[in-house]
Amino acid sequence: MSKSTERLVVAGAVGVFVAGTLLGANLVMAEPEPVAEEATCEVRTIAQGQALSSNLVMVHVYNGSKRAGLANRVKINLERRGFLGGVAQNNPGRLTPKNVAVLTDDPQDPRVRLVAAQFKGKVQRIKADFPVEDGVSVLVGSNYQGLKKAGTQLRANRAVKVCVPTIELP
Repeated sequence: MSKSTERLVVAGAVGVFVAGTLLGANLVMAEPEPVAEEATCEVRTIAQGQALSSNLVMVHVYNGSKRAGLANRVKINLERRGFLGGVAQNNPGRLTPKNVAVLTDDPQDPRVRLVAAQFKGKVQRIKADFPVEDGVSVLVGSNYQGLKKAGTQLRANRAVKVCVPTIELP
């Protein structure tokens, strides 16, 4: 190879390196393109008198006891009954029910009534002292008595909106 050809090859390699470096720097410093948020659920209305079933109710379970993993076990047992599983974590608030508390502003909500009917013993229906997720939130206490045999649907005593997760097919 002649000296002029070598110089052209080196100059070409340096040009590719510089162009790649500049392009890489631009990509690193560029603002990300906004991504349209996709709906994670479809809102459905269950009319008064229609059946509200467990597969339309998202349940979040919080552990208000010292028993490790209790919230997760309760959530799994509710999922076995068809409920949609939400979060399972320790109690972020100060409430400490003895058995179970359903955290709600509306104790007569059909979703709350369906979830509360699943538990043995006294089930409190109280306002949460921390921000709760969409759906029904349950706080299990240190004297948790377990689930009882209960139906997984009821007739809605009024219209209620539920958020059914969307499933993306490949």
